[in-house]
Amino acid sequence: MPVLVMKFGGTSVATLDRIRRAAKRVGVEVAKGYDVIVIVSAMSGETNKLVGYVEETSPLFDAREYDAVVSSGENVTAGLMALTLQEMDVPARSWQGWQVPLQTTSSHSAARIVDIPTDNINRKFGEGMKVAVVAGFQGISAEGRITTLGRGGSDTTAVAFAAAFEAERCDIYTDVDGVYTTDPRICEKARKLDKIAFEEMLELASLGAKVLQTRSVELAMRYNVKLRVLSSFEEQSDEAGTLVCDEEEIMELNVVSGVAHSRDEAKMTLVSVADRPGIAAAIFTPLSEAGINVDMIVQNISDEGRTDMTFSCPTNQVARAEKTLQDCKEAGSINFAELKADTEVCKISVVGIGMRSQPGVAAKMFKVLSDEGINIKVITTSEIKISVLIDRKYMELAVQALHDAFELEKAA
Repeated sequence: MPVLVMKFGGTSVATLDRIRRAAKRVGVEVAKGYDVIVIVSAMSGETNKLVGYVEETSPLFDAREYDAVVSSGENVTAGLMALTLQEMDVPARSWQGWQVPLQTTSSHSAARIVDIPTDNINRKFGEGMKVAVVAGFQGISAEGRITTLGRGGSDTTAVAFAAAFEAERCDIYTDVDGVYTTDPRICEKARKLDKIAFEEMLELASLGAKVLQTRSVELAMRYNVKLRVLSSFEEQSDEAGTLVCDEEEIMELNVVSGVAHSRDEAKMTLVSVADRPGIAAAIFTPLSEAGINVDMIVQNISDEGRTDMTFSCPTNQVARAEKTLQDCKEAGSINFAELKADTEVCKISVVGIGMRSQPGVAAKMFKVLSDEGINIKVITTSEIKISVLIDRKYMELAVQALHDAFELEKAA
């Protein structure tokens, strides 16, 4: 039988009624002749509650026990989904990560998938099971301990299963009905995309779009897994949602496919750093080791052997970045006159595969922002992306203006 993977996020399984609704969707696919692997998240809010219990019990917690606690939310959902399907006379069985077994590294709370053997589940399919309900977000290390994949890890679980079982498709059910040209809460003209290329989705996910976890898109692109993003709360057709696929499957490529924003960005500048070989490594290696997620990096022109180094990072990592750099200064590995942090900025990005062959996108973007009186603080580009840092107070204006300028409300 062909295999279909269906993943249901926390809002899609938040109550028993919603689990029943999701189970009915699974039943429809079983009736079409699929063997279905269902990946479930914990019920909405459950993981946060479990994390709170761990932090209240042990502020300096053992990461192995943290994983044991927070992974239990998915176990509950998997069991309830399997029971609901059984009540519908659909042969179903729940699977925890260790039963598959989904093998991972030993990096607790941030494990990466090593292997997903298919023998156990395929044997059960051969014996008449029609649905394997798998707890997402979790696996087992070589040491036999429960591990978790990090927040949003159920998306990654789903794509990894689709790759391992050579599934026809991986459907991600969430609380939105697809991928939009921008956040519809900011721009009412935002349009749902029928299809989007893997590379575009990867950029949008990494730049602030919350629809899919970045790692899941990376996996889908690597193994060419067709992803479809759908709403759990609307009636579905075969063309519903947004298909994330190889760009060769898209007939007409827009120059710009979407505008992304990231609100919680900070701009940090090291003033008057020695301009010498190895200075960038001396700055960014300790930041990496401290877990600082550095994004945009700009180095100014050198003046009398000194230069300024600017980078962006999430606002919640500013304090850790400041301490790390001050420690480096005291240790003598780097020297700077001043460390400035601007926590009132945001990142705005335009993304599109068509930018590869269409000049003028950057000029148009900068002209639009200029016309709105918005000053650009930092610019970075890639083959299919242009990102800028601007004052956060202009975020919604910038998104709306760019969406209008590139006419994203119109289909290609």
